[in-house]
Amino acid sequence: MRVWLVILSFLPLAAQAFCGFYVARADTGLYNRSSRVVLVRDGERTVLTMANDFQGDVKDFAIVIPVPTFIEREQIHVASTAVLDHLDAYTAPRLVEYFDPNPCRRLYRMEMKAMSAAAPGEGAAARAKALGVTVEARYTVGEYDILILSATESAGLVTWLRENGYRLPAGAEAVVGSYLKQGMRFFVARVNLDEFARTGFRYLRPLQVAYETPKFVLPIRLGTLNAQGQQELFLWTLTRTGRVETANYPTVKVPSGQELPLYVKDRFADFYRDLFARQVEEHGGRAVFTEYAWNMAWCDPCAAQPLSRSELRELGVMWLAEAPPVRPLPKPRIAPPRPVDVFVTRLHLRYDARTFPDDLRLHRTGDKSNFQARYVLRHPWDGSDDCPEAKRYRSEILPQRLRRQAENLHRLTGWPLAEIHRAMGLGEPPAPEPWWKRLWP
Repeated sequence: MRVWLVILSFLPLAAQAFCGFYVARADTGLYNRSSRVVLVRDGERTVLTMANDFQGDVKDFAIVIPVPTFIEREQIHVASTAVLDHLDAYTAPRLVEYFDPNPCRRLYRMEMKAMSAAAPGEGAAARAKALGVTVEARYTVGEYDILILSATESAGLVTWLRENGYRLPAGAEAVVGSYLKQGMRFFVARVNLDEFARTGFRYLRPLQVAYETPKFVLPIRLGTLNAQGQQELFLWTLTRTGRVETANYPTVKVPSGQELPLYVKDRFADFYRDLFARQVEEHGGRAVFTEYAWNMAWCDPCAAQPLSRSELRELGVMWLAEAPPVRPLPKPRIAPPRPVDVFVTRLHLRYDARTFPDDLRLHRTGDKSNFQARYVLRHPWDGSDDCPEAKRYRSEILPQRLRRQAENLHRLTGWPLAEIHRAMGLGEPPAPEPWWKRLWP
């Protein structure tokens, strides 16, 4: 216990999350003629929950669902729309914000050096590796974001902690070094500022059917028979074993991690709608797209809280053991919630009878690596300090970044580059180099 007290005493009472702040999401409400399906799969047990955006007189609503076996009355239920809305919000493509610090500070110089040496999203990992620090695990438990760290030497670990906003007392390096010599790892926590995102009720209450079948299949062909134009399908799978993909169609991860111009904050719905349409076109209309794959126990950044155990059981996740009764504990000890062994995959496809002539045959991959459709806004520093680093920031780093953001937005959506430059106040983009100049360098 003494080890934990020493290490935890290094932590500030509150800290800004290093992963950025969630500011917007692109949920299923962006699309017309869309259906939402949740498939919980455990062995051959399947619980299928279905909802759609039917609008009009409910007497005109009907649905035909192919099922692999005879269905008893007890196998049919009416589910809560709120649970599907929560799952949608939790897994939706998201927009996050970062804010540049003062470039005259030593921390910023090190961050920019790491970012220039690595691709977007790899700077933090490259910096940790250079210092001999390994982030072995990330968790969210209650109100805390938790890291499990190991390191090759104390100076590198102390530097990493300080660079990531942890205030360490004098003499910390010797103490950390003594624990490293014993082969110990480090449990590091900081406060998580959760963002709650709740949507209204757009759908009839979902229907839910439970059955057993060796085939992991989602029938979609009947839905194309009387459809007017292309349909949107959002499919969530919940398993013990990891990410799910389609076996008979390409499964493609949507582009993620790119920096975008700041004005996209007010047009995020338009941005993601056009990005997705462009991806559908680039893959010939025959791909299924992964928008989210993550363990249900945590998220980073969170577009909504993870689903509770009761919500997961309502969707059919029956392998979760009942939580033991809560027993009062003497303060200041806190009993963290038990981890959740549920992996969620969010798939999105746009389909019709021509592009998707067959039902979706699904496959559990066993891959538990995390993925989310995530896009970044980076606010520039606007201070007046005039150190050499600030001059370089204004004259080189910031202009290069703005041009890269404009190019990212153009490439992802097809929006005209000249219009993007004007919206960003950059003026006209440079004219493309004549093709013949590439013949004679």
